[in-house]
Amino acid sequence: MKLKNTLITLGICAVVFSCATNPFTGKKTMAFVSNAQLFPTAFAQYDEFLTENNVVTGTKDAEMITRVGQRIAVAAERWLTANGNAGYLNDYKWEYNLVNDETVNAWCMPGGKIVFYTGILPIAANETGVAAIMGHEVAHALANHGQQRMSAGYLQQGLAVAGNVAIKDEQSRNAFNQYYGVGSNVLGMLPFSRSHETEADKIGLYLMAVAGYNPDEAAELWKRMKANSGGSAPAEFMSTHPSNDTRISNLTQWAPDAKKEALKFGITSFRAL
Repeated sequence: MKLKNTLITLGICAVVFSCATNPFTGKKTMAFVSNAQLFPTAFAQYDEFLTENNVVTGTKDAEMITRVGQRIAVAAERWLTANGNAGYLNDYKWEYNLVNDETVNAWCMPGGKIVFYTGILPIAANETGVAAIMGHEVAHALANHGQQRMSAGYLQQGLAVAGNVAIKDEQSRNAFNQYYGVGSNVLGMLPFSRSHETEADKIGLYLMAVAGYNPDEAAELWKRMKANSGGSAPAEFMSTHPSNDTRISNLTQWAPDAKKEALKFGITSFRAL
């Protein structure tokens, strides 16, 4: 009981005294590392990545990545300003690059540094598909998910250390380490990661709609993602991501609301695919 109370107290103190606010949800989030610390590191890592990989320039695909990224960034600025968060993106340094790599992936680092791999373009299929992916990845950065994951990792490690200090019996300490490692991942870190993916799906859907891209196409993108996976996905509760079927269902359900949000910004029709 003493150990349990100690761990709970440490967790509450860590969360209460190191919080930020998600501008899209209004919820308090963990922020043990500030963006002032995180962004410069992310920018340096991004520059290093570009020097070590084959960046595609001057092609229609590379130009499309930049064009879509800029439109999503403008949509984010408009959305944030309209909702009382003008200046939120002042420290973001947007950059969009296409890398020649068959990996089916794209990502956005904290502060707005984006990479698309050529391997994901056939699944994106068109510019609207790229916008759905771009909106999702940008949403991770805007909602500070990288900051939160790092903070959660620190909390997980801190509670593990606290448990090892508090437990004096070696056998009990070994049991704690075994069960804590599995339990904190399955019951803590994995659901935390899945919640971020779901949040980024929803925010990204709104961003692509405000940028003038049809949000109905996001669910179609994930149908293609599902087909590409060949059904080889782990059970949802053991994954960092929601299942393809969950994402398709969510995106289909949210698309009408995303259109309503876009209408607030004068978007009455969407760009051709």
